[in-house]
Amino acid sequence: MTPSLREIDYSVLQQCMHCGMCLPTCPTYDTTRRERNSPRGRIALMRSIADGELQLGKEFAKEMSYCLGCLACQTACPAGVDYARLFETARADIERQGIQDEPSRIFWRTLTLRILFMNPRLLRLAGRVLYFYQKAGFDRAMRRLGLMRLLPGNLRRLEPQTPQVCSRFSHDLIRADESPAGETRHRVALLTGCVQDLAFSSINRDTADVLLANGCAVHTPAWQPCCGSLHAHNGEPEMAAVLARRMIDLLPPEEFDAIITNAGGCGSHLRHYSHLLADDPRYAERAREWDRKVRDIHEWLVAIGPRVPGASPFESETTVTYHESCHLTHGQKIVAQPRVLLRMIPGLRYVELPEASWCCGSAGVYNITQPEQSARMLDRKISHIAGTRALVLATSNPGCHLQIARGLREQGLAVTVEQPVTLLARAYRRETLSA
Repeated sequence: MTPSLREIDYSVLQQCMHCGMCLPTCPTYDTTRRERNSPRGRIALMRSIADGELQLGKEFAKEMSYCLGCLACQTACPAGVDYARLFETARADIERQGIQDEPSRIFWRTLTLRILFMNPRLLRLAGRVLYFYQKAGFDRAMRRLGLMRLLPGNLRRLEPQTPQVCSRFSHDLIRADESPAGETRHRVALLTGCVQDLAFSSINRDTADVLLANGCAVHTPAWQPCCGSLHAHNGEPEMAAVLARRMIDLLPPEEFDAIITNAGGCGSHLRHYSHLLADDPRYAERAREWDRKVRDIHEWLVAIGPRVPGASPFESETTVTYHESCHLTHGQKIVAQPRVLLRMIPGLRYVELPEASWCCGSAGVYNITQPEQSARMLDRKISHIAGTRALVLATSNPGCHLQIARGLREQGLAVTVEQPVTLLARAYRRETLSA
C-alpha cells in the first residue's frame, strides 16, 4: 500500500526551504495571493499532518482539490522538491479516509475509475454508445430543448467539454505490427491511450506514420489498458499499480528500443512505474527497465534524428504557435523537442506563445471540479493565442487540445488545434503525393 503523509519519507517534506521561488509559477496563488493556495503553503499543510499537528479534514481536501497538479512549481524549485509525489500521496490519504465521500461522487468514481478505465473493452463500448448518441444528434436536440438543465451540476459542466467520439478507434486504423518501407532502424511499441483512442485516434495513426517514415517498426496492441495516470492523480495508487503491471505484461520493455507515448499527461505517469512498483519483487526491476524505455514521440524523433519532410502540410505559408502541456514540460522536462519539429516543417512560420508553459486550466478533470478557476486560466490562454495571430495552435495532450479548442470556439477565433506530430505526418503525406 502507498504510504500516507505520516508514513512517507520525511526528508521529502523537509526539502522545501520556503524560499518562494514557486510562487510566481503557481496559477492558484496568482489568482488568490493566499499562502495556503501556493505550493509552499500546501507543503506546509502536508508537513503539519505528518507531524500530527493537523488532522486530515475537508478543508485540507478542498485545498488539494484546488491545486491543479500542473507541477510548474517543481520546475521552479531550486531544492528539487518532488511535489508530484507529495501531491499524489495527499490525495491518496484523502480518498482512504473517505473525507469527500457522498453518494453521487462515489457513484461517478466507481463508474469511471473502477469500471470503465479498468476495462478497455467496456470503455470502448461506452465510446461507441456516445458516438451514436452524438451522431444521431441527441446532444444537439437536448441543448435545443433545454433538457441539459435537468442534469446534475457536474454533468451539465461536463457536457460542453465532451469530445466528439471517433467513428473508428485506434485498432481500426493501425495494424498490430507495421514496418517501414525502407530499412528498419528501431523497433518501438506505440501506446494509444484512452481519451486519445476514443476522440483522437487519427493522431495515433499520425504517430504511427511518422515513426514508419523515420525507420521504426511499430507494434500497437489492439486492446491496451489505461496507463493509470487518472487513478494516480485522483488518489487511487493501488489501482494505478494494477494497471502498471498489466501494461508491463502486455509490452515487455526488453523487447523494444522504445515505448512511445504521444499524450503529455499519460507520458509523465508512464515514466514513473518504478516508483509505483518499487516494493513489488516481481515487477520492480521490470518497471525500472520500463521507465528507461518510455519516450515521448517528440523526444524520440529528435533523439534518432528526424527526417525533414520535403513538403508543407498546408497550401501556403501558415503561422503556428505552441502551447506546452504541463506534464510534458514539467513532468517530463520536454520543452525544446516539439519546437524543433515544428520549426523543421516547410511552410510553417513559427511564433512563440507568451506564457506557453502556463496551464490552460484543463488539468485532468479540473475544468469540471473547479470550473471558475479553469475558465479564468482558459481566458488568459486564449488571449495570448489571439495575440500571436497564428492560424494553428499546436499542443501535445488531449486534455489541453479539448480545453483550448473549446475556448477558441467560444471566442469565435478561426484557429485550429493540432498536434505537432499531425502536422509532420501531413507533411510526409503531401511529400509522397507530390512525388
